[in-house]
This record gives sequence, structure tokens and C-alpha cells, in this order.
Amino acid sequence: MHVLWGCLIAAVGLFMLVSATQKSQFIICRLLVARSKILWGVRVHSFYQVAGILVIVFGILFAVGVIG
Repeated sequence: MHVLWGCLIAAVGLFMLVSATQKSQFIICRLLVARSKILWGVRVHSFYQVAGILVIVFGILFAVGVIG
């Protein structure tokens, strides 16, 4: 079961990373960016790139069994 959840977490991280890199206009991305722009300003996409990488790493570690 850890493999399934780890892969799903990594997929969400990959979605965040790709969406931030392409500055996607997908509705979920626009909502997240609009809320985060208050704190991060013009660097909001860089924040989501770093956060996406961290979520991917966490998902992989969870799938392998290092965490959890």
C-alpha cells in the first residue's frame, strides 16, 4: 500500500513541478498561485518548483519504505 500512496504523492509533486515550470493556466494551478502570490510575489512559480521537487522526493522515499 505504501508503493501506491508513494507513487500518488510523487505524481502530485511532478504535477506541481511541471505546472510551475510551464506557468500553467489550469484552474487548480491558478487558484494555488493566486493564494501564494500574496506571500511569494513574483517568485511564486519558483516556490512551486522547489515544493514540487520536495514532494517528489518525499513520495519516492515513502514508496521505498524509508519513511512511514
